[in-house]
Amino acid sequence: MRQPLTRELTDLLERGRDRQLRLAVTGLSRSGKTAFLTSLVHQLRHAGLAARLDLLPAAREGRLLGARRVEQQDLGVPRFPYDRAMAALDDSPPRWPEPTRGISELRLVIRYRPRRPGWVGGDTRRLTLDLFDYPGEWLLDLPLLGHDFASWSRAQVLDRGERATLFADWRQAVAGLDPAETVEEGRLAEIAERYAEGLRAAREAGFADLQPGRFLLPGELEGAPVLQFFPLPGLERVDQARLAGLPPESLYATLARRFRHYQQHIVKPFYREHFRRFDRQIVLVDVLGALDAGPERFEDLSRALSRLMQSFDYGRRSLLSRLFAPRIDRLAIAATKADHVTPEQHEPLTGLLEALLAEPLQDLRFADVPVRALSLASIRATEAREVDHQGRRQPVLRGTTLDGETTLLFPGEVPARLPDADFWTRQGFEFPAFRPLPRDGDTLPHIRLDVALDWLIGDKLT
Repeated sequence: MRQPLTRELTDLLERGRDRQLRLAVTGLSRSGKTAFLTSLVHQLRHAGLAARLDLLPAAREGRLLGARRVEQQDLGVPRFPYDRAMAALDDSPPRWPEPTRGISELRLVIRYRPRRPGWVGGDTRRLTLDLFDYPGEWLLDLPLLGHDFASWSRAQVLDRGERATLFADWRQAVAGLDPAETVEEGRLAEIAERYAEGLRAAREAGFADLQPGRFLLPGELEGAPVLQFFPLPGLERVDQARLAGLPPESLYATLARRFRHYQQHIVKPFYREHFRRFDRQIVLVDVLGALDAGPERFEDLSRALSRLMQSFDYGRRSLLSRLFAPRIDRLAIAATKADHVTPEQHEPLTGLLEALLAEPLQDLRFADVPVRALSLASIRATEAREVDHQGRRQPVLRGTTLDGETTLLFPGEVPARLPDADFWTRQGFEFPAFRPLPRDGDTLPHIRLDVALDWLIGDKLT
C-alpha cells in the first residue's frame, strides 16, 4: 500500500513543480497514432546519440540527454507496445506496427540540461512525460454527450450518397418500425448487428464520422445489450409529447434507455477518467487519405473533426488547475503521411488542414489556447527525388509498395484551401501504401517530428 501512495505523492509534487506532463495522442482511424508514438519514444530514447532532432532546440544545443521508460502511473492500463512496434519496423522487409486496439499508456523520464543551470536540481533536470493512446473509434463517442436519443437519431444521415448503399440492409430492417411497438430482444439484436455491419463497411470505405464508436471496437462489450441500439429514422415527424408518453417496453423507450446507459456508463467514464486529465494534445489527421477518397469522404472527415474538437476541454492552466483540474493548454494538429506527397506540397497540405479545421481553430485562438497546425511523417516511407520530364526537373517520390514493387511517382497536387466542385473532376491522386523505410543507422527517419516535439514539450526543456 505504501508504494502506490508514495508514487501518487511524488506525481503530485512533480506536477506542482511543473515537471510532469500528460500528452494525449489522438486521431481517427488510420491517422497514424501507433507510428507517431513509436517514433516519438524512439527519437527521445536516442536523443544525444543518433536521433536527428535539429528543430528541437534542446537536442540541437546538445542539452537533451535521452529518455528511459519507467513504470506508469496507472497499473491497470496496458502499456503501449513499443517493443512489438519496433520489432515490426526492424523486420526484413520492414512492416508497419499493428494498430492499437484499446487504451494504452507509457511513461518516459526525460533527462536534460537546462539553459541556465541553477543550484536547485543541479546541472541536469528531469521531465516525466506520460503518453496516452486511445482507439480512434472511441473518440467518436465523445460528441454523443451533447445528444439525447431523439436528437442523435435525427443527426444520423444514412440515406444519401454512398452511405445509403452501405447501410441498405439496416435501412431495410428498420423500415416501417413504429416507435410505439414492442420488439423482442432477438430482433433488436439482429437490427443492431446490421447497423454495426454498416458502420464497419463505412469505415473500410474510408468514412470517419461513425457513431457509436464502440460498435466498431466493442472489446469486452461484445454481445452486451448496451451495444444493441440504433438510430430510429423518422422521429422528426413524430410529436415529441407522444414519444415521451410511450411505455417502457416500447421500441423508442427501449432504444432511448440503452442510449442513455451507453452515455452514462461507457462514454462519460471514459471522458472523465482519461480525457480530462490531459495537459497537452496532438490530433493526427489523415488529410491525404480523405482527399484521395473523394468529396463525400472529405466532407465526412471535416464533420467528424469539427464534432470531435468540441468535446475537449481547452484552456490555460494555473498552478492549482494543473494540480487538481487539468485542462489542455497546448494543442498541435498534424496532417500525417506527409511523405506521401513531394516536399513542395507540404506547405499546401498544412494550409488545407487549417482550412479543414478553420472554425475550431478560430474558437481555440479566441480562447487564447496556443495551437499549431503542421504536416509530418512520423516514420518515412518514401524518399524525395527529381526526374527529367519534358525538359524540366519534376519532383517525384521513390518508395516500395507493400507488395514489394519499387516505384517512382508524382502523387498529385494538394490544394491549399478547401477544394471546390471543379477540383474533384480535374484532380487525380495516386497514394499507394508504402513500406516503411529501413532505419537510417540507429534512428527512424521522419519528417518534422522534431517540430511537433518542440511545440508539445520544448518549453519544458529550457
